Order: sequence, then structure tokens, then C-alpha cells
Amino acid sequence: MTDTLYYDRTEGAPAWPTLLMALDALGRTGGQGIDLGCGAGRDTLEMLRRGWDVLAIDREPLAIQRLLGQVQPDQVPRLQTRCARFEDCELPSADIINSAFALPFCPPDDFPRLWQRIDTALAGGGIFCGNFFGERDAWAGPELTIHRQDELERLFAGWRWLHFEVIDRQGTTARGRTKHWHLFSVVAQRP
Repeated sequence: MTDTLYYDRTEGAPAWPTLLMALDALGRTGGQGIDLGCGAGRDTLEMLRRGWDVLAIDREPLAIQRLLGQVQPDQVPRLQTRCARFEDCELPSADIINSAFALPFCPPDDFPRLWQRIDTALAGGGIFCGNFFGERDAWAGPELTIHRQDELERLFAGWRWLHFEVIDRQGTTARGRTKHWHLFSVVAQRP
């Protein structure tokens, strides 16, 4: 049984700031967006509101169900959903790939292949926006993909940084639990 608390607390929440920065950086209405680990759809819905075509991917059927329950009828033709592990999906060419708080949950052995697909999909000036967990995050462990800052700098070598922020503090999860967050918040444009 899927825990619905996460979706109850995030459904209807505003888009993450990194996505808004990415959309503003491109400075246009419309394009192709991909939302990896879309959850209840906060970022997918923002892209749809701004006229974008969106491929929303999440492995949880409830996430897709919650997202679809919020989509306006005129937006339906511009939305494609996949209920799958994003690390297993082929990614079409995109102008923006968003992954807010989801990439760390990609198994470490699958991350290099996933990142190659992200890099290829964004060829020609596309923007990645999202978050990576650092080694001091309370959830850091061998089952998650964890990065050090120098590893991220190598991962994004040659990209243009539009935003890079290190977050290292106590905070609360969407489920209301206290934890230590060590995050890297990224918006970067591929050459």
C-alpha cells in the first residue's frame, strides 16, 4: 500500500524555485519539458500552465493519478505520463529536464546511464534543474546516489551554471519529519 501522506502534503504546492529559474532563463512560453519523479505534479503543472509540452515520469501509480486529477482539460493534449522508474525510461530531446528531490533515489549503479540520457536529451542548450543529496544528508547511504560538490562540478563540466546553492541544515520532510538536509540545488544549461 502506498503512503498517501506525501501526496496529500505536496498536491497543490507551488513549483520549486529551481524550475521557475530554469523557465525564466529560457525566457519563452512553450517547449518540451521532462519531469523526472513528478510526484503529485507541482512542477509538471507549472510547465503546463506556461504552455509547455511535458513528459511526467514517476514509478508510483498514485503520483500519476494525483497529477492527472489536477490537469485542466485544455492541457491534456500537452501532457504525456509514464508510470515507470525514470532510470529505465528513454528520454526524448528536451528544453528542460526537472528532477526536484528525485535523482538521489536512482540506484547508484543506474545513475551514470541515466545521467548520459539526461545529457543527450538536453543537447543544444537545454537546462537541467533539480537537487542532489550530499554526503552529510541524513538519508545518505549506499542505496541512494549521493554526490560531493567536486563530483557535481565534474558532472556539469562545460555546462553554464545558472544557479548553484549548497543547503546544509536541519529541516522538515514533506511528511513532517525532522531531518538534516545536505543538498545541492542546481540550474545549469548544457552547451
